[in-house]
Amino acid sequence: MIPLNLFSHFSSPWPSPVSTKLGKKCDMFRGRWVQFPKGPSYTNVTCHHIFDQQNCMKLGRPDTEFLKWRWKPDECELPFFDAAQFLELVRGKSMAFIGDSLARNQMESLLCLLASEGDPVAVSNTKYPLSKSCLYTDYNFTVASFWSPYLVKDIVAKPTAGTADSLTNVYVDEAHEAWMSQIEKFSYVIVSAGIWFFRPQVYYENGNIVGCHLCHKKNVTNLTALYGYRKAFQTTFRTLLRLKNFKGVTFLRTVSPSHFENGEWNTGGNCVRTKPVSSKEMRLEGLYPEMYSTQVEELNAAEKLGRKRGLKFRLLDTTEALVVRPDGHPGYYGKRVHENMTIPDCVHWCLPGPIDTWNEFLLQMLKMEGGSSLGQ
Repeated sequence: MIPLNLFSHFSSPWPSPVSTKLGKKCDMFRGRWVQFPKGPSYTNVTCHHIFDQQNCMKLGRPDTEFLKWRWKPDECELPFFDAAQFLELVRGKSMAFIGDSLARNQMESLLCLLASEGDPVAVSNTKYPLSKSCLYTDYNFTVASFWSPYLVKDIVAKPTAGTADSLTNVYVDEAHEAWMSQIEKFSYVIVSAGIWFFRPQVYYENGNIVGCHLCHKKNVTNLTALYGYRKAFQTTFRTLLRLKNFKGVTFLRTVSPSHFENGEWNTGGNCVRTKPVSSKEMRLEGLYPEMYSTQVEELNAAEKLGRKRGLKFRLLDTTEALVVRPDGHPGYYGKRVHENMTIPDCVHWCLPGPIDTWNEFLLQMLKMEGGSSLGQ
């Protein structure tokens, strides 16, 4: 939970692996939300890629003020998402989102932002049905999401599978097969991970138990969630560095905060706000600051190693923008598949909603890779 009245302006104390300063002054990741009465460029009617879990308007969310804000960097303007420009930049290329349902949430946001230029053709994935892939035939552009909530291999160890109390065996030194088996062909890879590491886990290395988090097993070393979190990013980045045929650009999408207030997800917490809060009202707390620093530290290490191979590692720093958007979650207006909505969803993001800014950032980073700067 992110508490109220405990915030100092969030800023990363760690050096970015790539400058996000566009032009002479502008860092697009540092800024504030400003009112934008026109609202988003798409709706749940114009985009049919939205899962019910994030389709807040379809499922009856009564307020719309949360849709009427735009991110304003401190020293410049963030251009509106240009679908045609995006598709031209990625013509003949491919993009993969690796992670949990928030990675899929971002991919669905991208599909909606691109909908004005047409819809892709779905590509079936019978081996990994929770993963998703589609092709924009006019541009020969493939976009995919690979379901891997821990980034590394995981096996549910108890029959409470699918609940937050499931005990999972996490093999922190083995990349998840769903993405590792296919990633070499991708031009851009967006890596992210978060809340699944709060769950009970047993950690394995070299096939042996090395410790656990919340497993309550005798004679097993109790480790924090940060142990598995760091190892997972190490393994992911090292795998990308090791794969001989991988030539892509890797983006780390930083941790996305949940916004349960007045309790946790299982103790009556909710998210009922209807507009952004100020940067003085909310801050990262609990494990989130350390998760953020762990991500950035491991990305910096990978970036240094990547130079030797000519591989690029980039920081897609979405955390500051989203920490002050407790209004952007589905709450009770999002339904999990095959499940009644009795617990509010204060983790995922409504579509349309604040998460669309992640892909506005991504577009600018793709332009930087091509030599353009913000606003060009």
